[in-house]
Amino acid sequence: MTPPLPGPPPVAGDEVSLHEFHASAPAQPPLIAHVIYSLAVGGLENGVVNLINHIPQDRFRHAVICLADYSDFSLRIRRDDVRIFALDKPAGKNFGVHVRLWRLLRRLRPDIVHTRNLAALESLLPAVLAGVPARVHSEHGWDMCNLDGGNRRHRLLRRLFRPLAQRYIALSRHLEAYLREQVAVPPERIAQIYNGVDTALFRPAGAERPPLPCPGFDGPGRFVVGTVGRMQAVKDQLTLVRAFIQLVQTVPDARRVLRLAVVGDGPLRQEAQALLGQAGALDLAWLPGDRDDIPALMRGFDLFVLPSLAEGISNTILEAMASGLPVVATDVGGNPELVESGRTGLLVPPGDPNRMADAIRAYLGDRGVGALHGCEARRVVERRFSMEAMVAGYMEVYERALRG
Repeated sequence: MTPPLPGPPPVAGDEVSLHEFHASAPAQPPLIAHVIYSLAVGGLENGVVNLINHIPQDRFRHAVICLADYSDFSLRIRRDDVRIFALDKPAGKNFGVHVRLWRLLRRLRPDIVHTRNLAALESLLPAVLAGVPARVHSEHGWDMCNLDGGNRRHRLLRRLFRPLAQRYIALSRHLEAYLREQVAVPPERIAQIYNGVDTALFRPAGAERPPLPCPGFDGPGRFVVGTVGRMQAVKDQLTLVRAFIQLVQTVPDARRVLRLAVVGDGPLRQEAQALLGQAGALDLAWLPGDRDDIPALMRGFDLFVLPSLAEGISNTILEAMASGLPVVATDVGGNPELVESGRTGLLVPPGDPNRMADAIRAYLGDRGVGALHGCEARRVVERRFSMEAMVAGYMEVYERALRG
């Protein structure tokens, strides 16, 4: 995740003047309407922001349509020509949001609609009815009700809407295989594009790790285990907390050396604090909620851990790798495509605090190996996961959709 940057004020979908999208100047770049559930802290949302910020302004214009709402996260969009619309969808099924979306698309007249994940999939129908000529859908990963993509109802829904999307984007090879084999999308309609990471913003700490802004996290010999993400069930930070508690209780001198930073907010935060409190380890952990200084915080970690139960392509793994950190991650979704076990980090089974504790203990006991894995992780990101490669891949999909 990137720190907040100045950007345009979000506006309600039915209240804004749209003259900026239909100026009389000739040959305006094509307009892409990005349809997502909401614009708040999250990997999918971060990818949308990064894409908008890095696509050249003379190639494409952008609008972001949130089916539900938005937060201050929207201020991370740096371009001043991007407008954000909120359709205020309530929880559950709601036919009215599709009518509002159809009306907005009729007013915007975008050249491309790009929907993301199952939550926005049904938006393809209003896009067709509004006469949008090019339609792209991308899959970013699973949630708690469909951890392995095996939910039959979700698969049937994706098949039902398959004719409405001319192009698909899969963020991982795992998701690409799912679209081909389970949704029966023809391979020629799928582009597999990895997330990119800003390697200038996310960079190694250098010779000395800067301390985190928390008492007790600096000092000689400290080993900081960190994670960043929404504290929701699918991210499973509680497994990391349990692994940390196990290490505190079993590793000699752990209370002096070991520290845990869990950055992010959500329903698991209080439960994580309660577990740490019951184990007498709350003073060894820092759970600050959402933060805007993630790149700097990453440079204060010694090890990054991602305990998710499901993932597409994790932005935070890539950001940690770009920061020169070894990564312990669960062996799910696209994680094995990012972390090479024994070279840039270690993979462990999901929901297994014992195996996670073993992996953390390995790096705690041999910091030289962690430094080597972190250096290799940075090299891998620079070679395979650049922001430039991601942007080029998306622009090629958009251009092919327009031609198609």
